[in-house]
Amino acid sequence: MDELELKGKWNEIKGKVKQTYADLTDDDLKYEEGQDDELFGRLQQKTGKSRDELVTWIKSL
Repeated sequence: MDELELKGKWNEIKGKVKQTYADLTDDDLKYEEGQDDELFGRLQQKTGKSRDELVTWIKSL
């Protein structure tokens, strides 16, 4: 998933992620341009999934 694709759909994706992982906060899901690694790091810590698993899952939403 490239940065533009993630940025353009993030608000929609964020809602779906929160439905699945209710314990994620807005701070956990905060997306800032150029900070993809930080976002995925927070998601990995909270979900226990690898980056590749997260990317595949997010693309499926």
